Amino acid sequence: SGTQASATPNDHNVQSPGGDGVSSLTWSPTANFLVSSNWDGGVRCWEVQEQGNQVRALPKAQVNHDGQKPVLCTAFSSDGSTVFSGGGDNAVRMWNLASGMSNQVSTQIGVHNAPVKSVAFLPSSNLIVSGGWDNVFEVLGWPRQSNPVGQLDLPGKCYDLDVRGNMMVVATAGRHILAYDVSQPAPREAVRKESPLKFQSRCVSAFPDQTGFAVGSIEGRVGIQYVQKVQGKDSFAFKCHRQDSNVYSVNAIAFNSVYGTFATVGSDGIINFWDKDNKQRLKGFNALTKPIPCASFNARGNLFAYAASYDWSKGATFHNSSTATNEIYIHYTPEEEIKAKGKKTSKTR
Repeated sequence: SGTQASATPNDHNVQSPGGDGVSSLTWSPTANFLVSSNWDGGVRCWEVQEQGNQVRALPKAQVNHDGQKPVLCTAFSSDGSTVFSGGGDNAVRMWNLASGMSNQVSTQIGVHNAPVKSVAFLPSSNLIVSGGWDNVFEVLGWPRQSNPVGQLDLPGKCYDLDVRGNMMVVATAGRHILAYDVSQPAPREAVRKESPLKFQSRCVSAFPDQTGFAVGSIEGRVGIQYVQKVQGKDSFAFKCHRQDSNVYSVNAIAFNSVYGTFATVGSDGIINFWDKDNKQRLKGFNALTKPIPCASFNARGNLFAYAASYDWSKGATFHNSSTATNEIYIHYTPEEEIKAKGKKTSKTR
């Protein structure tokens, strides 16, 4: 099998992916607009066109955070009009895409005392949440509100957070995981638990049906955790992103909203599609030549965006800025690749 530039030869190579590592990829919930954040300080937007199974991404616009500080996260408002971002300038910023893409200015709407690692939009209250490396979680109003609506202390640095409907889940340093009810403007802590995985959390993602979450660790393992009792379903963990004796980080977990299945991507440059309900791997792709730091399915569940760029998992020694490249690819995802296949039944003679 070996390694290759993209997961499959037909995956669309997105133009102008930025000058440094890609840190997040986020699709609009209302249309095929894709946004990326980048360590070069840029937030970029593409309009993605599809015809049959052919895909093309057209660069539309870009804004930058102050001082070219790295941007670490992005989120869309539920109407698709506005992008929120956070990063190394300690700021949460807002970018209105609805102004004909000509408004290439982002407005600061929040600030932390350390870099902002994750942002999300709360559809039930039209508020923004941000988690920082200052162990603080802020609830922000928009479009015009200078002070946080609320602020919560976290048990450690925020490593990742995700929102689905009225559920928000946050993974912090110290292997803490917190689940919140965000049906009201003030998030209410519902569950606080230790990660089921023994090593540092890298990513967390809520189930589309909001009954639980998946957490990925730096040690090639994913935990499937239910916060509500579901008939016939128990929490479990499984190993992935391992090659022989080498163990790689699970960098992102991306759920498909249509089918409830999910993808994991890792520092080994591999994409896997999984079905948690039947505990099956649906599809494994050949390894890329570079780590995959982030990935995301579009709202219709038929396009899967992923980045290929150095993720610093081996430190600065393995990074050569003169030869390093970054790519963003979009993989057309037919139903047969991502839809649950059902339980395997043993054949009897």
